[in-house]
Amino acid sequence: MDGDMLFSIGELARRTGLTVKTIRFYSDRGIVTPTDRSPAGYRRFDIHAVARLDLVRTLRDLGVDLPTIRRVVDREVSLPEVAATHAEALAVHIRVLRLRHAVLTAVAERGLTAEETDLMHKLAQLSQDERRRLIADFLDAAFGGLDTRADPDTRADPDTRADLDTRADPDTRPEPRPGARPDPGPRPAGGSALAGVRRSMTPELPDRPEAEQLRAWAEWAELTADPDFRAAVRRTAEDLAAEQAHSGTTVPRRDLGAVVRDRVGPALAAGIAPTSREADPIVAELAAHHARVLGRPDDTELRRLLLARLEHAGDPRRDRYLQLLAVINDWPAPESLAPAFTWSVEAVRARTEHQGDGDRRRGGGTPPQAPGR
Repeated sequence: MDGDMLFSIGELARRTGLTVKTIRFYSDRGIVTPTDRSPAGYRRFDIHAVARLDLVRTLRDLGVDLPTIRRVVDREVSLPEVAATHAEALAVHIRVLRLRHAVLTAVAERGLTAEETDLMHKLAQLSQDERRRLIADFLDAAFGGLDTRADPDTRADPDTRADLDTRADPDTRPEPRPGARPDPGPRPAGGSALAGVRRSMTPELPDRPEAEQLRAWAEWAELTADPDFRAAVRRTAEDLAAEQAHSGTTVPRRDLGAVVRDRVGPALAAGIAPTSREADPIVAELAAHHARVLGRPDDTELRRLLLARLEHAGDPRRDRYLQLLAVINDWPAPESLAPAFTWSVEAVRARTEHQGDGDRRRGGGTPPQAPGR
């Protein structure tokens, strides 16, 4: 019977798949002890040594150190206790490896310099409190001093955030991915549409982010540190605040971004050129909307204000911001309004310049002449 048999180190090696040298090492460390010795002094092991060595090999494969393994096999500590401790240590190690992978992938994909790589690594390693301070600093720069007061009796119009957040319209938001945190969609505005915009623009990196989320977070931090981008977001926020003030309520009228999306999107799909006659009624509708929001007539100055508004809202970095935000927060990818805004800018500019020439002629001015004429 195996229970009564004694095995040499060679026989034990054949049964366990370990080398003779390894078994001898474990025996010298007291992890597996011989039951007896032969008359010639060779070590002999019983059948329990086979099971003991199988456990040792498994724990070593799982990264458990030899002193801890000896405590387990000597029953000084239970296997579940050791497993729990090492599982937590392994989780920390995995997070570190994920962070390193994210940084190295970003360096490779974006061709970062040594200085940029160092910055990205530091951003990825920020603590939760440090991330919150970084986020608050950007959002304060964008919205600080504007009307974000609370009012429990109002709700944000889903379309008031379309200039900054294309997830705003509940009819156009895609279904969330299984297991993803829910897209907040329209939420109580806290009395100001800007409060809803600010919340919808807040990144929330999870405790255990994926590599893609870490890369997006580092790029988000880099983007929002750009003074020019901050100024662009501030201009758009000020435009929204001004429109809210003109509306005379804490909930503005339907946002210009939503009008652009709903009216220009189909024109793009239909292949309508922004300078064509077919685009005239679309531009007229954009201008009429902006005139209602600002409470002024649709004239040359209104068209100039509309053009500036469209240029601010159509900044391509805005789209990148929302893409990064969706990755960080594990939201569905946002709809891009960049093509619609580009079309709108071209359409309004062409008609504004034409209207300005007409105003000069009616006022007795002389249109500019081509050189040499």
